[in-house]
Amino acid sequence: MCRARTCGIFGPPIRLIDRLIVVLTAYLGIAAGKTHGTKTYIVQMAKSEMPASFSHHLNWYASLVELSTSSGTHGEKQRIIYSYEHAFNGFAVRLSEEEAEQFEAYSGVVNILPETAYHLHTTRSPVFLGIESVSGTSVVSPAIAEYDVIVGVLDTGIWPESLSFSDRGMAPVPVRWKGACETGRGFNRSNCNRKIVGARIFYRGYEAAVGAIDEKAEFKSPRDQDGHGTHTAATVAGAPVNGANLFGYATGTARGMAPSARIASYKVCWTGGCFSSDILAAVDQAVADGVDVLSISLGGGVSSYYRDSLSIASFGAMERGVFVACSAGNGGPDPISLTNVSPWIATIGASTMDRDFPATVRLGNGVHLTGVSLYKGQRNLSPQRQYSLVYMGANHTNPDPRSLCLEGTLDPRVVAGKIVVCDRGINPRVQKGQVVKQAGGVGMILTNTPANGEELVADSHLLPALAVGETAGKAIKHYTLTTSHATATLTFEGTKVGIRPSPVIAAFSSRGPNFLTLEILKPDMVAPGVNILAAWSGNASPSSLTVDLRRVSFNILSGTSMSCPHVGGIAALIKARHPDWSPAAIKSALMTTAYVHDNSMQVLKDAATAGPSTPYDHGAGHIHPLKALDPGLVYDITPDDYLEFLCTQKLTQTQLKVFTKSSNSSCKHSLASAADLNYPSISVVIPDADGSTMTVRRTVTNVGPPNSKYHVKVSPPKGAEVVVEPINLQFSRRYQKLSYTVSFRTKAAQASPEFGALIWRDQTHSVRSSIAMTWLPQS
Repeated sequence: MCRARTCGIFGPPIRLIDRLIVVLTAYLGIAAGKTHGTKTYIVQMAKSEMPASFSHHLNWYASLVELSTSSGTHGEKQRIIYSYEHAFNGFAVRLSEEEAEQFEAYSGVVNILPETAYHLHTTRSPVFLGIESVSGTSVVSPAIAEYDVIVGVLDTGIWPESLSFSDRGMAPVPVRWKGACETGRGFNRSNCNRKIVGARIFYRGYEAAVGAIDEKAEFKSPRDQDGHGTHTAATVAGAPVNGANLFGYATGTARGMAPSARIASYKVCWTGGCFSSDILAAVDQAVADGVDVLSISLGGGVSSYYRDSLSIASFGAMERGVFVACSAGNGGPDPISLTNVSPWIATIGASTMDRDFPATVRLGNGVHLTGVSLYKGQRNLSPQRQYSLVYMGANHTNPDPRSLCLEGTLDPRVVAGKIVVCDRGINPRVQKGQVVKQAGGVGMILTNTPANGEELVADSHLLPALAVGETAGKAIKHYTLTTSHATATLTFEGTKVGIRPSPVIAAFSSRGPNFLTLEILKPDMVAPGVNILAAWSGNASPSSLTVDLRRVSFNILSGTSMSCPHVGGIAALIKARHPDWSPAAIKSALMTTAYVHDNSMQVLKDAATAGPSTPYDHGAGHIHPLKALDPGLVYDITPDDYLEFLCTQKLTQTQLKVFTKSSNSSCKHSLASAADLNYPSISVVIPDADGSTMTVRRTVTNVGPPNSKYHVKVSPPKGAEVVVEPINLQFSRRYQKLSYTVSFRTKAAQASPEFGALIWRDQTHSVRSSIAMTWLPQS
């Protein structure tokens, strides 16, 4: 009989190599808590350089750890916590700084990375994206839905009882699947099914950094008590659930982007955060298990490609044919705030949909201002009555602790019985309302600051409350501060669709340019990430506050964490239609078919400024799933092409080995610059002298009809002349490749980046590439 964590979901006991890992890691004493004076390091090894005296690489790793700790400084040799062997070769180990420095000199050691903390980047979207009709009927071919695609989700786990994870009508799990259903408190093998085909946990790095998980307070199992992982998994591939809603808001059929795809849950995030050694172990295992797509809604800071563990692991996954989607981050609207910028990763920003949850402030002076809210409670305010209104800030432009409604800052004698105006920032939005409620306030108006602009994010508040944009917020605060007896009331208007303009780029969505490589335009694309309805953990409140005792089956969240699984799910659909396509081809299809105009036919707007967005905000544009299934042409990129790109980044031979995994690989210098990588977008950096020139090359693969003729149209960036040669591409067969060049000449150098587009069109397809042009001052 199979024991916990030793069986595939419906498969045989673990293989001999897995038994060896179990035996060796037991011998090496996997750490269950902190080791004094040490921290976790990820050691990447050149597996091909293992001495012949070792029968297995695990024995080799163990000998190096033993050698580094032979002085007995800490009195222990048993510190390996993970071994990696699929997307990455190496291990994670507890070392002191001195021991880590010593490791760098050992033969076979390619790279040593310190443990890094990552953070989570926290239903109408199928209709809005065009993959489901208004009547609820899928417009995607059943032949696609029947193909077995498996999406791995790295997050906080999964709540298996959700109806979104029903396997009703699904075929048996593919025999190729090698994953497992690990068990633990609150999670049994029966919690996996034909929808949830795998569920694993990764916690050794977390425990080594933070301490042992309190198993009474936290599920040390795949069960999700946070809700974030359940929400993202359901967004990727949730089964249709009729009547889904949050307190009556957004009522309809909730379904994932690829509702017939399988889900493999990899729990890497815990109460105290997510750690790189666990994330790396999860990616490594997911590749071995056989996932087709990885959806990773988390990120850390930006490091050089060879110092970023997620970048390195994603490269290994890409080499094995796995499409990797990562959230861009919630650092917007600040520029250069992106995370997960490697070109082999699909970096996803967030945008709104055409659905909203309007609520209205009616001031005592008769002015009506519109905001948003998901409030549904018994403590409603009467629309016929005006309530005293108070703002604790000194002025309407500069927030202070009281205006931010931080814990302990509100005087009950001042706010009791009143509606309180609170500035957004510092503490969670819903928590501000709880602070008001505890002080005796009867309602809250949450006002945006310049950092959030006109972006409106709806929340399930604990008292009557709504959020308004910066402009409305200033008007409300001005009225409150200049009127002796300011009053207001709040009304809540439910759910409305058909909102214009939409989509709009979310203010929180992280922005480019790509700090590491200007020639790689990031983010890659945007997808719905504001007010997204999806399944939720039965253990968590909708506000995630401990004082909130409400429990819901579905929740509405915002963040690039929500946009990322939209793309992961659409990638699964494309993989189903085109199982032989590479990750780069799938990403190309998503990017070149994306659109850059909203439903009012204007350029996509930026919620932070209310003005037009740029490719540094929206990348290639907003995803268009149906067109992505039939893009006409794709820009394909092989692993060797990515290695040549890395050769343009001035990596040393040792640093390049982080990706080549071999000492025999060397640069062919086939790319003149990073801009020559066959990326679906084009970004060039050119001297600011008038008349300066630069030429880049691209190759497209015909994935449409055999006999196709495309003609190019160019919208040049301001200050530049752009020439494409040839201007026509004539294809005679499917999968034929043709190349073209794009030459840029400066007519009048600009002080800031400028943008344009290049579009190849035939009678059916429009294949669009965003263009960014940056002028580099000459020394």
